[in-house]
Amino acid sequence: MSIRVLVVEDEPLIAEAHREYTERVDGFAVAGVAHSAREALAVLRGEPVDLVLLDLNLPDRHGLEVCRALRAAGSATDVLAVTSARDIAMVRAAVALGVTHYLLKPFTFAAFRDKLVAYARYRSQVQAAGEVAAQHEVDRVFAALRGGPAASLPKGLDAGTLDRVLAALRAAVTPLSAAEVAGLTGTSRVTARRYLEHLAETGRVERSSRYGGPGRPEVEYVIA
Repeated sequence: MSIRVLVVEDEPLIAEAHREYTERVDGFAVAGVAHSAREALAVLRGEPVDLVLLDLNLPDRHGLEVCRALRAAGSATDVLAVTSARDIAMVRAAVALGVTHYLLKPFTFAAFRDKLVAYARYRSQVQAAGEVAAQHEVDRVFAALRGGPAASLPKGLDAGTLDRVLAALRAAVTPLSAAEVAGLTGTSRVTARRYLEHLAETGRVERSSRYGGPGRPEVEYVIA
């Protein structure tokens, strides 16, 4: 199911750009566009929303007041502040109100996409059933929220190959096996499986079994 996003931005052209950016990221869908705090709160009262892309400088109320209203109403909807405000006190206030990311204007689509992908990874991990078994699992959740630096990859894995594996999975219309990913990325089957298993362990892909042929079922992978 797609992550439902509310775009809150008072400038119509910028709001449209943010809407288009959001729809270009796999796994995200725009639930609505609001041009004021009042419109945003009205949408949030009537529509299921997972993430708010919130401009802080709105014409009727400050964006942080929207956050306060959400928390006062008991809403756990996540917020990504999209703003030109660079005041460190503003950043601290945003964090205190549960803002999960803070993206400074102006920004490129790549920077915007990276924030949404990191959020999707974080959301997938915190929604996983059960309890964390060890400190490293807690660290993995917070690393996902920060964007997961390439240096955190297990020994022997590199960011470039990981990106190719992810691109192959995103482009596929059906789940792929390790052999199929290997063919698409120019790696060996063993190498492809290592990357796929890493992605599965970090909650970015899901495993399933493919039946139909003789012998044991084949494991296949799909973007979570």
